[in-house]
Amino acid sequence: MAVELNKLLQLVVDKKASDLHLTVGIPPSVRLHGNLRPLNLPPLTPDDTISFMKAITPERAQQELKEKGGCDFGFSFEKKARFRVAVYMQKGQCGIALRLIPNKLLNFDEIGLPPSTKNLLFRPRGLILVTGPTGSGKTTTLATMVDFINMENDCHIITVEDPIEYYHEHKKSIITQREVGVDVGSFAEAIRRALRMDPDVILVGEMRDLETIQTAITAAETGHLVFGTLHTTGAARTINRMVDAFPVEQQEQIRAQLSTALLAVISQALLPKAEGSGVVAAFEIMIITDAIAHNIRENQTHKITSSIQTGANVGMILLDDFLYNLFLQKKITYQIMMGSAQNPADLETKVKEHTYAQQQGKK
Repeated sequence: MAVELNKLLQLVVDKKASDLHLTVGIPPSVRLHGNLRPLNLPPLTPDDTISFMKAITPERAQQELKEKGGCDFGFSFEKKARFRVAVYMQKGQCGIALRLIPNKLLNFDEIGLPPSTKNLLFRPRGLILVTGPTGSGKTTTLATMVDFINMENDCHIITVEDPIEYYHEHKKSIITQREVGVDVGSFAEAIRRALRMDPDVILVGEMRDLETIQTAITAAETGHLVFGTLHTTGAARTINRMVDAFPVEQQEQIRAQLSTALLAVISQALLPKAEGSGVVAAFEIMIITDAIAHNIRENQTHKITSSIQTGANVGMILLDDFLYNLFLQKKITYQIMMGSAQNPADLETKVKEHTYAQQQGKK
């Protein structure tokens, strides 16, 4: 093998890269501050990637790779780090993508999550959704919230993940972590079984199908605090995505259930910092009020944006307003702000007005 896997993993840890890509025909590449960088090494051969795969992939995942052409699992690199690994076949050859899971749990200040969200974690029941595209830091945000409950409350927390990323220790709470495919068959089955395990808090790593969404809503309705994730951007789109997962004849009932079970939607994006070192998170926070519950029930999700705008006093903020604040603080560039905005035209107007006001002030 041209290069040792351990040395590559150590490099990822040392450089604080987010991902390592091992693909036949090109050198190993790392993702650093959002950009892919090939390492100064020889291109990988088919034998290299097969050797790497065999070195880290458990038997059950190797079987899945043979049968389905791909597999996902969590992998510990000595005591230094954990990786989420995707092994896949492409052009008949084996490729590997490894994502570094930070081993240190971050607090609210470190991830930039507004303090208003802490109040939600003391609620005895309801559904809190953390949404955003792949790689937007949803897992980190959820781990921070779970850790906060673990430190503050004496309760039973059950997480269902695929794979388990952050390992939690028992603090004030008992914490049970179950991995889909290893400890339990599916997300929906895991939630059903969790309800018999005297839980207070249930974390559902991914709400990817109708059955999981329905089971999570039911768990929230029956007196549990439930966390879930969806690959959506923005609160209104998240509601629509959940409702649209159901057949038309059930949608009215789901809207009614969501209007009472949902506590909040936290939508997030992870953006490169202006000075080029590291990333910063941007959030949209919707906390359910009577007005928003009414919007959901009556299928008026288009009105949610204005409800969030007027809800600053209870800790709500639109993603575009959060982006604008990051831009004013010089944490992100104008291009990054515009590329991530839900409504770029409105933001452009805001920037022009701000620039004009500054110019007038200098005169």
